[in-house]
Amino acid sequence: MSDHTIPAADLARLRTPLHVFNLPAESRAPTAKDGVVVSELPHLAYVILRGQATDAAFMQGVASVLGASLPTQPASLVQTPGGVVQWVSPDEWWVIAPRARRDALVASLNTALQGVFAQVVDNSGGHTAMRVTGPAHMLLLRHLGPYDFESLTVGKAVSTVMAKAVVSVCRTDDKGVVLLFRRSFADYFWRLLRRTAAPYGLCVTQPGTHADPVFTPLLPAQH
Repeated sequence: MSDHTIPAADLARLRTPLHVFNLPAESRAPTAKDGVVVSELPHLAYVILRGQATDAAFMQGVASVLGASLPTQPASLVQTPGGVVQWVSPDEWWVIAPRARRDALVASLNTALQGVFAQVVDNSGGHTAMRVTGPAHMLLLRHLGPYDFESLTVGKAVSTVMAKAVVSVCRTDDKGVVLLFRRSFADYFWRLLRRTAAPYGLCVTQPGTHADPVFTPLLPAQH
């Protein structure tokens, strides 16, 4: 992969999809009264990758960039040297990586897949992620969506609906989940989550306070 990275000054000018709510200003340490603890995981790179899992050239090209093979089992969520990969459908994957490495990742994938029937799309500005933990986080999920979230084991991720929003739910450890959703749903979804979590006690905190082992390590160093 190329050594090209996005300058830190450019990253500092980025605004998250939830910036209007100024969540950092609400940040505090969780207490025993907080059943749901949340934080936005800002400024990650989201690259949509499409191709045929049966195409050896496609699979080998991607593996040469990511340092591991793409998962082919439904609901898979795997960590690779090049980023976290979520299986979305038989011919679609999301690659989530540090934002500073976005340009290098896209360029390397395009180079490796030159002449191959495939598509690489940078959609970094169109998504964000939120870490949700706390003793009542499963109750919150049950209120928000119809999926059987108890069946979602560590290392699995599913796309589902929560009211009117489409959300990917990633079970990264036994303490909580990471929710991935589109910028266009951000305002609506945050208001929905806040209202639904209120009866259980809601705490907004910094990502490092309740870090997950998969997505939090991809954040810029200051987080």
